Amino acid sequence: MGLLSILRKLKSAPDQEVRLLLLGLDNAGKTTLLKQLASEDISHITPTQGFNIKSVQSQGFKLNVWDIGGQRKIRPYWRNYFENTDILIYVIDSADRKRFEETGQELAELLEEEKLSCVPVLIFANKQDLLTAAPASEIAEGLNLHTIRDRVWQIQSCSALTGEGIQPHPRPPVAMTRRQNLKKGDTGFPIRPSPVSLGKTCSVYDCI
Repeated sequence: MGLLSILRKLKSAPDQEVRLLLLGLDNAGKTTLLKQLASEDISHITPTQGFNIKSVQSQGFKLNVWDIGGQRKIRPYWRNYFENTDILIYVIDSADRKRFEETGQELAELLEEEKLSCVPVLIFANKQDLLTAAPASEIAEGLNLHTIRDRVWQIQSCSALTGEGIQPHPRPPVAMTRRQNLKKGDTGFPIRPSPVSLGKTCSVYDCI
């Protein structure tokens, strides 16, 4: 799992606390993803208008996660939460191709921030349960992630709805639409991370 591998590189002692900053455009699925990490009910999700703070125990690590709203009017305030960030998690709606350029610009600006310099970044290519979702490899190429040389980074295919790519043992979603309730043979899924080395500090996780 992408997050766990970064945590193991970052902290030698699992009992240490880790501060995660969870960002992305509105409707990318950040809060649902956070609830999956915390093994909480995802049946009632409302857009984050400000921020949520949640402490999560995962694989022996204590994660203090700051989930910041992604609406355009809130994004200028993201920088207020950069201080002391150990890992940046950036969530992308893989099915919303019209906003790829917008989300790419926001990510590029984050990577230029001095307070986030050298902070490892984990990009979740979310909503892979949808037929229209772009694979992680396509998103990585479109965002030119291979040019990142100043930090550890990974991109992870996932579905915050089902938990695929987030939890080691995903649980079934509370409710599934007909389009989402597909057999593996219908889409070429399951979503399973397959590492492809891109150098000493970088790796891509794609769905196969």
